[in-house]
Amino acid sequence: MVKIAVMGYGVVGSGTVEVFYKNLSSIETKIGDNAEIKYILDLRDFSGTPYDDKFIKDFNTILNDPEITVVAEVIGGLKPAYDFVKSLLEAGKSVVTSNKELVAEKGAELLHIAREKKVNFFFEASVGGGIPIIRPLHHCMSANEIDEIAGILNGTTNFILTKMINEGMAFDEALSTAQKLGYAERNPAADVEGHDACRKICILASLAFGKHVYPKDVHTEGITEVTLEDVQYCNDFGGAVKLIGWAARRGGKAAVMVCPAFISEESQLSSVNDVFNAILVRGDATGDVVFYGKGAGKLPTASAVVSDIIMAAKMHGNSKSLYWETSDGEFILDYKELKNKFYLRLICGDKAAAVKQAEKMWGKVKILHRDQESENEIAFITEEVSERQFESDCAELAKSAEIKGKIRVLDY
Repeated sequence: MVKIAVMGYGVVGSGTVEVFYKNLSSIETKIGDNAEIKYILDLRDFSGTPYDDKFIKDFNTILNDPEITVVAEVIGGLKPAYDFVKSLLEAGKSVVTSNKELVAEKGAELLHIAREKKVNFFFEASVGGGIPIIRPLHHCMSANEIDEIAGILNGTTNFILTKMINEGMAFDEALSTAQKLGYAERNPAADVEGHDACRKICILASLAFGKHVYPKDVHTEGITEVTLEDVQYCNDFGGAVKLIGWAARRGGKAAVMVCPAFISEESQLSSVNDVFNAILVRGDATGDVVFYGKGAGKLPTASAVVSDIIMAAKMHGNSKSLYWETSDGEFILDYKELKNKFYLRLICGDKAAAVKQAEKMWGKVKILHRDQESENEIAFITEEVSERQFESDCAELAKSAEIKGKIRVLDY
């Protein structure tokens, strides 16, 4: 009999218990043994559930019970999740989690402990909700050198941008709609400012490149400055505005960033709409492989958690391929050294002079148009330029024109 504990009974925790018991017969067949959830840890009181006898409030009950071999951590955040998970691994219990913040900040350390104790730390649900991506990266694509990963990693921001693109909603209206539908939190900062996507690309980059990528080392921009005018100019460009988390090998280092970007309609990412996520993995043998689906939600995320529970319960020893080393962050390139094309929108008194100045700085520019553009407004796409140079040039350009929008143009 495999005995399991679930820590946290919020949206994902309750979904995990629901999926586990709904599909218990097939889960036991896959594990090759009987299985039960012995404990559900939560400080709140629950009554009227079929699992009333399983609720506990003391973490030590789980830690000190030798019958518990697999624990699902779905509390979220770093405190107390980190201390709990570390103690469980050190006690020789496998842990599965949906906690992207925990994995992004402490993944290397926790994977090292799991390896030492010959148990497992699994986190399929931490990126992409129900989309399988972690296991394919370290199992199915293990013959590849992963050169690049790029993705729409946050369903909330993708929903907002879809509303702006397809229905002409302003950002504030689209955000309000997302909140009313339950796609965005009352405080949406983690989503709209890019922090959620940053944690996810850090996990993917760490796994792909073998060294821990910390969120503090990743240049991150959200979508709060994206306007309807920008979206309309992107339509003339021939694409869509998306919040993209991306990571790429650059020699012996890695370039990692989260930012809104113009994505060409030829890209598989440009047509990903609403709350759906998509992750493009570029391997040296496979070429481009795209993983697509709902990136969040109670049951899709719970599905990934339960899948990890099954894997942890049936494994003997540690998964050697799911691992990365600690790092000091020095292998992450300074984003200002990277080169990109840029979209720029200006308000200026002399459009011809602005274009002339822009082309002196960046070479030939591609002029964009939109309906109802004002007489003193101009937008264009630059040639490729370093981030550092572009930032310096924009400071000079701002002396004669008002910069109303600037967004990177990415080739994915």
